[in-house]
Amino acid sequence: MTPELMQAGAKARHDHRQRIAASHGTSGGREAAYGRVVQEGEVDTAHGAILYLDDITVSFDGFKALDALTLSIGAGELRCIIGPNGAGKTTMMDVITGKTRPDVGKAYFGSTIDLLRLRENEIASIGIGRKFQKPTVFEYLTVFENLELALKADRGVRASAFFRPSGEQLDRIGAMLTLIHLKDRAQRIAGLLSHGQKQWLEIGMLLMQDPKLLLLDEPVAGMTDEETERTAELFLSLEGDHSLVVVEHDMKFIGELTQGGTNGKKVTVLHEGSVLAEGLLSDVQANDKVVEVYLGR
Repeated sequence: MTPELMQAGAKARHDHRQRIAASHGTSGGREAAYGRVVQEGEVDTAHGAILYLDDITVSFDGFKALDALTLSIGAGELRCIIGPNGAGKTTMMDVITGKTRPDVGKAYFGSTIDLLRLRENEIASIGIGRKFQKPTVFEYLTVFENLELALKADRGVRASAFFRPSGEQLDRIGAMLTLIHLKDRAQRIAGLLSHGQKQWLEIGMLLMQDPKLLLLDEPVAGMTDEETERTAELFLSLEGDHSLVVVEHDMKFIGELTQGGTNGKKVTVLHEGSVLAEGLLSDVQANDKVVEVYLGR
């Protein structure tokens, strides 16, 4: 999340609506098939999926970072994605967020929004939030000010200078401070927070914009055991209200996520740019191919 992206949100709003409308018109009859009218700003998840990648291939100088990747994420689902270095996890998120354009394939947000027709800032503004491994917060502002800035991300520069949060918005910030375990640090300068607390703050900033889908890249890297446990609790509390894709190497953390909340969470294993295995964590861990390429046993 950068200041440029935050300021670009308002400027791009009209453009992305036009692009979304155009993508609706070329969705292969999906709207008619669903038999319902999709309101502006609504993501159509009538068939259960909030994200669908179909046959996505990305090549860099002849190397296939993604090789006919097909993946579906359900609305409200918490999906964990694992895989060795070079498996294509980061490239996959780059495609979803518009940073990288695939050579071939399709990427839909809901059933009608063609992500490949949108730019990065437009994708962020329709409800897809991404958290990188290294936390990005405004280090010279307080925790409260960081959340306040995220709250008014769709305002112009002039409006932001005179912005004062309403009572309802203050309540929302207060609730977010509690959710991300930083209520007692609201007036602390963000640069003085621990690494794990900065991770929570950035997640809170994303949540202030009410994303429908959150992409989280190794969110517990560098955290203490206590911080990791609290992060698992946080993600499980978001399940259902938000869809989460968690890319992580920490298998203990994956276990905490898949065993908590609703049962039957899927784990997807990527290898050489495509899905190697998918299913319950216990099934994935027992898969001989996964053991060979990922778990190293």
